[in-house]
Amino acid sequence: MNALTGSRVAKALTGIALLSASALVIAGCSGTSGATPTESSGGGSKPAADLTLKLGSLLPATGTLAFLGAPMEAGVQLAVQQVNDAKAGVTIELSSADEGDLDNKSYETSITKLQSEGVTAVVGAASSSVSKLILDGNVGSGILTVSPSNTSPDFTGINSMYFRTAPSDLLQGEVLGTQIAEDGNKTLGIIYQNDPYGSGLYEAIKATFESTGGKVVAEASYNQGDGQFDAQVQTIAAAKPDAVAVVSYEQFKTIAPLLGNAGINTGKLYMVDGNLSNYAVDNLPIKLEGSKGTRAGAKLPDDFLAQLNKVWTASGQKPINDVTYSAEAYDAVILIALASLKAGSVAGKDMAGKMREVSGGEGDGKKCTTFADCAKIINDGGTANYDGLSGEITFDENNDPKGAAIGVYEYGADNNNTRIK
Repeated sequence: MNALTGSRVAKALTGIALLSASALVIAGCSGTSGATPTESSGGGSKPAADLTLKLGSLLPATGTLAFLGAPMEAGVQLAVQQVNDAKAGVTIELSSADEGDLDNKSYETSITKLQSEGVTAVVGAASSSVSKLILDGNVGSGILTVSPSNTSPDFTGINSMYFRTAPSDLLQGEVLGTQIAEDGNKTLGIIYQNDPYGSGLYEAIKATFESTGGKVVAEASYNQGDGQFDAQVQTIAAAKPDAVAVVSYEQFKTIAPLLGNAGINTGKLYMVDGNLSNYAVDNLPIKLEGSKGTRAGAKLPDDFLAQLNKVWTASGQKPINDVTYSAEAYDAVILIALASLKAGSVAGKDMAGKMREVSGGEGDGKKCTTFADCAKIINDGGTANYDGLSGEITFDENNDPKGAAIGVYEYGADNNNTRIK
């Protein structure tokens, strides 16, 4: 998950945005948002290959992003099930490992485990900071790495063996900054995590909000691993801003009540993908009604959460109530499998060489919205252009998704959020 290279302002339709290599343009949502991941017309009667793909997932089961790990892992498992059920020439053997975070460093043991098991592709890591630490080792081992949630602009064009299905924070920051201004706020306080994710979003939100005529009157950062936020909250509260943006992970559950106790209106908080969650089950001791937040992703099918839970709870896991980055994780698996089928290989470098093609980033492919439909096109000798649940994706020359939907969510009286744009 995870800066800003310009001061352009998203002026309209803040819910959907189109990101290209040279410009940022607000655009309409892709027509794939209503597609369901269970639609299928079969993977072709004559598979082009008979491949066994050893796939790893490196996602957070522990640490500050653990609440996002379950939806992403469920997305991975759902996609793996559908790829295998299609019997279209690729069979996935999935090995899952805990990413953890920078404090518990679970990723160190986990990535060594996955590499030793011979995986040739990995979905993860979730954290931009962790991905930076593991990427060189993956590249050296010939492992294709696809993150569903790395959003730091630092990853643009970082390596030919790296792709991401989530857009840069440059986009999310512009959308959220614009939304804060559109809501009539003239002054803003920002609390942010001091790492590539937090500082990048902070810069993007601030530049966009101030370019509309607003003013950031207070800002305070904290480091990962910090457990006390009183000083940061006091800095923000002293400036009496109209609204407060909180760029964090699960630290929000501590920061938000402190803001309320300090006199900040907790119905005027603005959140980001790292902390946008449904908080009713956590018994958060404040009301968030009216607060808003943003996260990447197109509008998902109504039954998508049910589909995730069907595969997730089958192994005895507790049901999930969130879908953050689950579609991006799902799409990452589908694209890897399609690239393998198109390449006729499970070697990381070979799959990486076909990722742009199967996403529609190069070539003149035929659009399709499920693995089975896309696999049939490939098995019949054609070129597939997969449009996923998270959006059109379409990798550009930097291996970033060209088209990206950014949703705006608002909290109700039950502390649950609903997409409004």
